[in-house]
Amino acid sequence: MIVRRSLLFAALALAALGALPSGAHAAYPEKPIRIVLGFAAGGGSDILLRKMAPALGEALGQPIVVENLPGAGGNLAMSAVARAAPDGYTLLMGSPGLATNSSLYANLSFDPLRDFAPVAMVGSVQNVLLVRPKLPVNSVAELVAYARQNPGKLNYASPGVGTSLHLAAELFKVQTGIQMVHVPYKGGAQAMTDLMGGQVDVMFNVLPSATPQIKAGTVKALAVTGARRATLLAELPTMIEAGVPGYTAITWNGIVAPAATPREIVARLNEAVNRVLRAPEMQKAFADIGQDVLVGTPEQFDHLIRDETVKWKRTIEAAGVKAE
Repeated sequence: MIVRRSLLFAALALAALGALPSGAHAAYPEKPIRIVLGFAAGGGSDILLRKMAPALGEALGQPIVVENLPGAGGNLAMSAVARAAPDGYTLLMGSPGLATNSSLYANLSFDPLRDFAPVAMVGSVQNVLLVRPKLPVNSVAELVAYARQNPGKLNYASPGVGTSLHLAAELFKVQTGIQMVHVPYKGGAQAMTDLMGGQVDVMFNVLPSATPQIKAGTVKALAVTGARRATLLAELPTMIEAGVPGYTAITWNGIVAPAATPREIVARLNEAVNRVLRAPEMQKAFADIGQDVLVGTPEQFDHLIRDETVKWKRTIEAAGVKAE
């Protein structure tokens, strides 16, 4: 009788375990979570992640460890996370490189669409079209007309080949049919310095970085690149309003996990990220650095990445861009 009763209890216990979802045998998370970022400390994505990391750690009940792994346009970080255990303890703070690098780089060791599970969108920032102070144009239409009247004479700066700001300029060229010579720099600071000094003519830059120079009058701003006007400089038109139909080029961030991460872990992370982003204090912190909060489902983030992949693939192929 004792043996039969023990067997019955064992069978019931096994049945109960089988009814639990995969990965639910242990509560998640049980240890610190590492979020890898493919860019150096101090940049826009790094600032964004570090603003939300403490609150996200509190929401999940475990510390969030931010690890900067810069190099190869974010590919080093993406490759490391793609190969990580799909257990929810190694994540990536993704950026537009998830949508562009498969078209920019040959022989990647990972597939951005296949090897990651989108978890949650985080934020986006608009870019702004800038020109040197003495360039004789004051609108996007005047810039396009000037470029057509002076073919090949305009140049534009970027923080480097294949960066989102370089591709924003290439999209502008493709959609307007104008020609400008690319002058790549090893970062945005020197590019902005040379724009202010008149060594280069045109540049796309992220709005928060450019706003002090715009307000000081050391550069001229013509339009922002989002679908709607930016709060920081509400007087500036969008590129669409300024006469470039369908033009948008924002810099976005979101969290992804290795592809085989269990769905219940992805859902737990998505809920925590969205809860943090909805907090008024976090929305104010984002607004203070010119960021728009993005709240949504993993499926919505997946659609964003796929739509951006198609859009930038067309632009990269049309412009003949290849990363160095």
